[in-house]
Amino acid sequence: MTLTRKPVVAGTFYPRLEKDIIKLIDESFLDENFGIGKEFTIDNTKDGKRKVLGGISPHAGYIYSASCAAHTIQEIFREGAPDTIIILGTQHTGYYNIGIMKNGIWKTPLGELNIDSVISSDLIQESPEIIEDDSAFNGFPHGREHNIEVQLPLIQYAAKKAKKEITFVPIKIGQMEKNVLQDLGKAIANVIKKYQNKDIAIIASSDMTHYQPRNPHNPEFEINNTQKIRDQAVIDAFKEFNWEKTLTKANETTVCGPQTITTLMIAAKELGYKYAKDLKYFTSYEKMGSRTPCDYSVGYFSGIILNE
Repeated sequence: MTLTRKPVVAGTFYPRLEKDIIKLIDESFLDENFGIGKEFTIDNTKDGKRKVLGGISPHAGYIYSASCAAHTIQEIFREGAPDTIIILGTQHTGYYNIGIMKNGIWKTPLGELNIDSVISSDLIQESPEIIEDDSAFNGFPHGREHNIEVQLPLIQYAAKKAKKEITFVPIKIGQMEKNVLQDLGKAIANVIKKYQNKDIAIIASSDMTHYQPRNPHNPEFEINNTQKIRDQAVIDAFKEFNWEKTLTKANETTVCGPQTITTLMIAAKELGYKYAKDLKYFTSYEKMGSRTPCDYSVGYFSGIILNE
């Protein structure tokens, strides 16, 4: 029997109704201050190896972070819709393995996305660290995890524009050890190399620093001089395409996906990609109009890895 994962954060992190999701994503792309300032487009320029392997995409509520995620989605899809997207997910529920859902369907209000069972199976065979674990994504307590799910309506939106059916592979990474992440990144790269005729992209799901201003009624100085400086150190390491430095800097902060970003970078290096580029960064404080009091501010970053 095919296992179907139903949406658990529809109506909270993103709208419950299809028309409202599409409207919000449209607005996120068109946002001139935080989005790309224009409609989503596809140039269909891919010729051979994918130019943009993938990127970092935030996973907060859409009103906060979808305009940042739009930058990553646009660049991944610009040269054409991939066949499969590997989503590297973090964990917020105390999951400490590297779990993969090998078979099944994930539903959102925009429809269904099938898991690429061939790629999933090969990843399990390639790495002893990866285990097939449906419980990492379904049921209590891990089924309430949002960080992979919130990427899906954005992918479905882009796939619909491309008029293409896309599959995906969900990987929840609960491990943080450098050597484990290095092995994982290499395993992902080896599987991608195996399928030269399959267009595979990677999304690393991660928000940036989570910061609580000591003075919520006058938070701007702290956000600019503490939160943003911490995040910029991670972004600079990413732009240097130095995965070890990125992991170190991210672990010095409350970035909630050091392991997803690092795994993406390792896989990319193994595949011969040479450059990392920052696209957009802002905080939830700024996105909400810099209103006070501000008890909590989260950073959002969009960056991609490319080969030219």
